[in-house]
Amino acid sequence: MRAKANDRVKVHYKGFLRDGTVFDSSLEKEPFVFVIGEGSVIPGFERSIVGMCAGDSKTITLPPEEGYGPHREELCAVVARSRIPDTINLRQGMKLEVQSSSGSSAQAVVLEVTDSDVTLDLNHPLAGKELLFELQLLEILQSNSQ
Repeated sequence: MRAKANDRVKVHYKGFLRDGTVFDSSLEKEPFVFVIGEGSVIPGFERSIVGMCAGDSKTITLPPEEGYGPHREELCAVVARSRIPDTINLRQGMKLEVQSSSGSSAQAVVLEVTDSDVTLDLNHPLAGKELLFELQLLEILQSNSQ
């Protein structure tokens, strides 16, 4: 039986960048379980499981468009340093939880800090990056034929 849309599957994976940096892995924890087609994982990952049989393994390479999308400059912003509490010791590379005027929150990475301004990047940390995954389909837990 091959994995297809609406199947609930159990997989092990290791996600890494071209330079070998591992950004996520299920190998040291419980296998990852999801339903194909629900959109709960990045598109290229999900599509790569389709057609696999339990026990199959493969390595895939995903361009940014099939992962977290391109890096978008409009998601980088310069804000006044005074808008960030003095209790936060700002430094380049740190992550901040920020809130929009509508009340929704997101994670931002500090790109630059000056006496007057802070440059923030609200892109996903993996946006714009080519992603590689080692995938192993362990089991098709439930096949939903539709």
